[in-house]
Amino acid sequence: MDKFGHIEIRVLGNKGNLKLSPDNYDVKEIVSMLQNIEDLLYPTNKKNRPLITYDLQEGSVKHIFKTSIQAIIGFSAILAQIQKSNSIDFLELKTAQAIENIQNFSYQKNYDFEIKSSVDNETVLNINPSSKFLRTENIWVDAELYFYGTLTNAGGKSSINIHLDTDEFGSLTIDTKKDFLMEQEENLLYKKYGIRAIGKQNIETGEIDKKTLKLLELIDFAPKYDDAYLNSLIKKAKANWKGINPDEWLNEMRGDYDA
Repeated sequence: MDKFGHIEIRVLGNKGNLKLSPDNYDVKEIVSMLQNIEDLLYPTNKKNRPLITYDLQEGSVKHIFKTSIQAIIGFSAILAQIQKSNSIDFLELKTAQAIENIQNFSYQKNYDFEIKSSVDNETVLNINPSSKFLRTENIWVDAELYFYGTLTNAGGKSSINIHLDTDEFGSLTIDTKKDFLMEQEENLLYKKYGIRAIGKQNIETGEIDKKTLKLLELIDFAPKYDDAYLNSLIKKAKANWKGINPDEWLNEMRGDYDA
């Protein structure tokens, strides 16, 4: 079996009185499609994804994306499910957003898009100005979220945010306020922090929309050593153990178990 397959996205429409073709298809329209293909095929694993190659063909305009056959088989199943359910609510966020982008482009340009794969020529997803492949808003709700990682950047000119590098979610961009950053007496960069934030979460899948995160609280996970505080804890512990023989207490806890 061939190790590679392809996705074909055919675009039909007009440029004024002319039928759409590669000769009158603007480079911005090509770029728009290229920006979506990675999220369609590899929404969660972009760093280690296989190669994606591209070709623009006539008829009226055909975008051909070639990549690993495994990814094409998976995407073909997604196309079939979208067609069957007439919904994109079940998709991972990045994939759903890419489909939405194509749908919105269809509205703006009055284009028809036909999407199919090399493993199943009969399953064709049609996105046109009459279709409504958009996410249902009410499945995305505000949620309080907690993250842990290293703060790698903070600030910005027009968009003020912090960047948190996490093991679980990768790098997160979290909106904050200029006043909050100005109030910090110490350098925040490259230190471990907990983040309490608010953002949109899918109530059905639990998926988080990373573009909606806003900072509520920065939690320092590397506090300064406080000798007075430590001594107060020791003093409290001594009071609790007053009159207790540690060896006898350990023997009671162990019971008949031979350590």
